[in-house]
Amino acid sequence: MTVVLHGYQYSVYVRIVRMVLAEKSVAYERAEVNPFAPTVPSAYLALHPFRRVPVLVHDNFVLYETGAITRYIDETFPGPRLQPATQRERARMTQIISIIDSYAYWPMVRQVFSHAVFRLRTGEPADAAEIRTGLERSAHALGAIEALAAGGDFLIGSHLSLADLHLAPMIAYFSAAPEGRRVIPEYPKLSAWWQAMQRRQSLAATDPGLPARIAD
Repeated sequence: MTVVLHGYQYSVYVRIVRMVLAEKSVAYERAEVNPFAPTVPSAYLALHPFRRVPVLVHDNFVLYETGAITRYIDETFPGPRLQPATQRERARMTQIISIIDSYAYWPMVRQVFSHAVFRLRTGEPADAAEIRTGLERSAHALGAIEALAAGGDFLIGSHLSLADLHLAPMIAYFSAAPEGRRVIPEYPKLSAWWQAMQRRQSLAATDPGLPARIAD
């Protein structure tokens, strides 16, 4: 069976799926697609009408939206279960993922990381006001996740879940910015969780790196 992951190298959502595939030991092919390019191939738009990433193609089954993809991988392929056994823990997992998508992604990644790190590499203009606003909004989201986190190595219970794999790539980008890195210790449970997540092979193996720095 052929598994192909379409997506942008630097996308946190592509990395989320790659981490899930790594934890499940699923072999796959990658097809690079930059949704920020002026034009996107029509063949890709036929897979994803909203021009975003990622898209998973498993044989002839096409799936987009990261949450749907990660659940499909977990339920389709052998390996460790990445969804909790109890209804309440599964609900908590879904809740945390929703908080990440709705309230954490934009300030942590598109504001703090993008303006403090990524744009400096690509030569795009950075906005200090965006970083400040991103830090303020990130604090709200991180505080909410901190309040829900179980404590210890995992966000929910005593086992790795899709919630851990959803948050880790965003914290990786957020903490790549000095401003973000200084914030993490303010959240004791998340700080301990992040130290544990950094030891996982799936995080190291999916590190997208950064673009080559454009000379001044």
